[in-house]
Amino acid sequence: MQKTYNSRGGNNRSHFAPRGGRNNSSRSSTIHASRYINKAIAVEDEEVYVPKNTFADFALNSRTKATIEHMGFVSPSPIQDQTIPAGLQGRDIIGLANTGTGKTAAFLLPIIEKTIDDHASVVTTLILAPTRELAQQIDEEFRRFSAGQKLFSTLVVGGANIGRQISQIKRGPHLIIGTPGRVKDLIDRKVLRLQNVTTFVLDEADRMCDMGFVKDIRSIESEMPKDRQTFCFSATMTADVKTIVEQFMRDPLTVSVVKNQTNDHIEQDVIYARDKMHKIELLTELLQRPEFEKVIVFGETKFGVQRLADNLEKSNLSAVAIHGNKSQSQRERALKSFKTDHVKVLVATDVAARGIDVQNVSHVINFDPPKQYDDYVHRIGRTGRAGKSGKALTFVIGQER
Repeated sequence: MQKTYNSRGGNNRSHFAPRGGRNNSSRSSTIHASRYINKAIAVEDEEVYVPKNTFADFALNSRTKATIEHMGFVSPSPIQDQTIPAGLQGRDIIGLANTGTGKTAAFLLPIIEKTIDDHASVVTTLILAPTRELAQQIDEEFRRFSAGQKLFSTLVVGGANIGRQISQIKRGPHLIIGTPGRVKDLIDRKVLRLQNVTTFVLDEADRMCDMGFVKDIRSIESEMPKDRQTFCFSATMTADVKTIVEQFMRDPLTVSVVKNQTNDHIEQDVIYARDKMHKIELLTELLQRPEFEKVIVFGETKFGVQRLADNLEKSNLSAVAIHGNKSQSQRERALKSFKTDHVKVLVATDVAARGIDVQNVSHVINFDPPKQYDDYVHRIGRTGRAGKSGKALTFVIGQER
């Protein structure tokens, strides 16, 4: 177990919670500290999925196959292997999968094939995502997979210039990729029309419902033909998602590749601190250690996240912040600098971090504890991806016993 040291010059006693002992819960959270402690189960103990297909086996056009080969992909992930064939056949699909499982390609590849076959010059696909960052990642993936095939997409998200988005829509893209609020705004302005949509995608449906987008999603769906193909991807089948699935989809194929939601493969522990200033001292000490290579730190408020990132920078630790007060371009630059290892620490709020898919995150640190345990599970799921181990630490105010 790693140990932190008393930054005020005391003895080298651990601030981590002892295994098997009694733990105080944080005064600011109703989640007991013991739920933040878990000895990781080795990733190699998990059953290895053997795909039935290669990408070359799928009924994709030669240009798409060449692009996939150039990207170095040979074997599909479990969600891709089990959904792409049915998606190419036009079936509605419910995919229960976490971020980082390859689900984006699972719906994009069938969409690309279908769009080429349609030869349409109007919007035929609408993809909804909960956050600007996830919508942008989907758009980037679409452009990669469809390279050289004269297919066009428009990204419509809040925090970006709506005038530019309106101009792009008027040019007749094949795909609209966006967040529910901005998509509904453009529909209400009578700029975006969905009467020709043949494919509808809800990505991270549970998160969109959690964020209060159910009404917007229903309104948007009512603008499109009922005779269409629908993809719904979600990490969990909540009551809201189940209702949407029952009302929006026809005889869907359900594929689940969701891993254990307790994130048993992630080493989890707590760090006791006396107060907020002590938390900052301990965090600064941790981030100076070489094993903390690529770290996401979660905070509760936009102001607190920005202030924490500024404090880390003053301590000569490369850090950037992502939160709701940042413009879209600022968020994009911050995320890119973290992805490309120009900075080692990303400080974020829950909402801003939803949908972010960054490879090789070594640690997740909950500087402020989450309000709900589901948020905790989502937070720490940013590490320990693609068969790799991960570590999660949560700060707790109080004295260990």
